[in-house]
Order: sequence, then C-alpha cells, then structure tokens
Amino acid sequence: QPQLVESGGGLVQPGGSLTLSCAASGEGLDYDAIFWFRQAPGKNREAISCVSASGTNTHYADSVKGRFIISRDSANNTVYLQMNDLTPGDTAVYYCATKSTFVRTLCSVRTPTVHDWGSGTLINVSS
Repeated sequence: QPQLVESGGGLVQPGGSLTLSCAASGEGLDYDAIFWFRQAPGKNREAISCVSASGTNTHYADSVKGRFIISRDSANNTVYLQMNDLTPGDTAVYYCATKSTFVRTLCSVRTPTVHDWGSGTLINVSS
C-alpha cells in the first residue's frame, strides 16, 4: 500500500509561484497514476491534475490549465506540482493520491478514482 507525503505548502502572494512535492513509497507505484487534488474552505475536494504511471502523459482541470505543471521523477518516486500565477482562489489544502491503472500511459482528472491519499499541505495565497 503506497504511502504519500506532501510538502512545499505555505503562504504566497498573488501572482507568485510555488512548487509542491509528493514523495511516494510502497508497492505498486509503477502502475499507479498520481493525482493532485485540492479542497478549499467550504468546497468539495477537486481533482486538478494527474500524471500517468509512465510519466509521459498529464491532464489538468480547466481551473489550473496553463498555470500549473505536473511532473514525475520515477527514479525517486516523487511527483511535483509547479504552480504559477497563483490567485486567492487557489487557496486550499492540496493532496496527492494514487490510482491503479492497467494502461500506464493514461490518466484523466475526470476519473479520479484514487485509493491512497497523503495528509495534505496548505497553500494560502494572500497579500
């Protein structure tokens, strides 16, 4: 069962950038897509990005497309989320999660049926 630890959260000014890390350990990661979710105060948890098990394909929610970049370092079992041009609307707790896949080159934020979660890291975008 994979274990996930997020890091890199904090306070950032509007327009700023931040990069989150998700360190994964455990069995089966070679066949797991990795997702980033976020949950803002009073809102439902939202899948915002994913990277395929192969690391070759990515997918983004419209809310972050063009501003966020997900990447995967399979050698070190770490997934990154580079976040640019942040706005107060990006304030949330950010979680990474794993999804078992049969096709290692696919993932979609429209099918976020994940099975293991990290504990989250808080991003606060404020001046």
